[in-house]
Amino acid sequence: MICLRDALETTNWSALCEPHGEDLDGLTDCVSDYIKFCTENSVPTKKVRCYPNNNPWVTSDLKALLNNKKRAFTAGDPAELRRVQKELKRSLKESKDASRKKLEERLDRNQTKDVWSGMRTITGFQKKGIRSADGNVDQANELNQFFNRFDSSSPSSSCPNIPLDNNGSPSHLPVPLTPLPTSSPSPLLTPYIDTNMSLIPPTRLSFTSSQVRRELERLNQAAGPDGISPQVLKNCSRQLCGILQHLFNQSLHLQRIPVLWKTSCLVLVPKKTHPVAPSDYRPIALTSHIMKVMERLVLSHLRPLVSPFPDPLQFAYQPKVGVDDTVIYLLQRAYSSLDRLNTTVRVMFFDFSSAFNTIQPKLLRAKLENMQMDAPLVSWIEDYLTSRPQFGRLRSCVSDPLMRNTGAPQGTVLSPFLFTTYTADFQYHSETCHLQKYSDDTVIVGCVENGQEDEYRDLVESFVRWSRENLLRSM
Repeated sequence: MICLRDALETTNWSALCEPHGEDLDGLTDCVSDYIKFCTENSVPTKKVRCYPNNNPWVTSDLKALLNNKKRAFTAGDPAELRRVQKELKRSLKESKDASRKKLEERLDRNQTKDVWSGMRTITGFQKKGIRSADGNVDQANELNQFFNRFDSSSPSSSCPNIPLDNNGSPSHLPVPLTPLPTSSPSPLLTPYIDTNMSLIPPTRLSFTSSQVRRELERLNQAAGPDGISPQVLKNCSRQLCGILQHLFNQSLHLQRIPVLWKTSCLVLVPKKTHPVAPSDYRPIALTSHIMKVMERLVLSHLRPLVSPFPDPLQFAYQPKVGVDDTVIYLLQRAYSSLDRLNTTVRVMFFDFSSAFNTIQPKLLRAKLENMQMDAPLVSWIEDYLTSRPQFGRLRSCVSDPLMRNTGAPQGTVLSPFLFTTYTADFQYHSETCHLQKYSDDTVIVGCVENGQEDEYRDLVESFVRWSRENLLRSM
């Protein structure tokens, strides 16, 4: 890593920047390729093969001994290494004998099902017809197409009831049923403002090298689609913060994001033990860590700007507030209503399908403009949500890239914030009914006295209509 720091330290970054001018994509590709080139020539690499299953005789105690052996070898303690090796040899023999006896007992008891289950675990055998993550390019393309199904070119084609102006933006936003609260919401729901980040005037957003370096030093994950390891960004933060600051400020100035930073690699996490259909997978998007650094800086700037507008009953993505607070608040309101005579409580749950992917940039732009947000920053956010290439990966099989026109994939930094801002304009909190949210999960709770449920029904109908107008699809 010292050689890599020296190479980046002596780099004349202006020689890389000047030929590209305002060609942001070309400059980004050039800088990224140069960082990878320096990394490949300075940092030694080692290929490690990992297997998804362990032998049945490998117990937790045996794994602990293996770790002790590694530590003794690394520390260079020959006496401790000999002791651990001797103990490991004895424990390995005992574990194999115990596993053999267990298998023999199953055979003696005619428990063939358990025997074959153990054999399938050892060999990694999959039943015929069950799909796993080991697919081919055609399967990767099929899954990529499936998770791109929410793509929509414009609100006008999917939602003709929304009038648009000459620029293609909504001429007005849906007006949801939003009364003034008759009682104060939970004191836990205080808008979050990052006081550690020095606020920059909203009309001239830019970043300093110290801000960029501080975010680089927080990285600690796997490499993204651009191939730049976060360990390189973290350990060379002092050498890279200047050129990345230039790229970030250039992106804000041009109100565009490089295609390389918007490209997503979909990693499929199975929802079931044996996934069969594409819907049995949950897509998690891997994006560039350089882009995530910029997203965190932008997010620190956005939070105080939208602090007067968030839904006070949105419990997600807030410090010191979680699922338990959501459930407690819901039950407290329900139990308080049930204390009255001739009263029942009606509850309806909503869950949006792939909610982050269905954010409509035109609608979000109109909502941000209503919050008096700076127009260049709004344009940057709109570009962030549009024309996002994505590809699926199944082990060594990679699908063809697809261009997603709308939406923010799961796994990005700004997605949760943009979605809560996108849904913040529908709020309802009265003495007898309220609507509360946890990310894309929504619940409407209504107190029905003497069979009078008009307010509850109106709220449900209004929320369904608002969801349809904002192109949010329930599961």
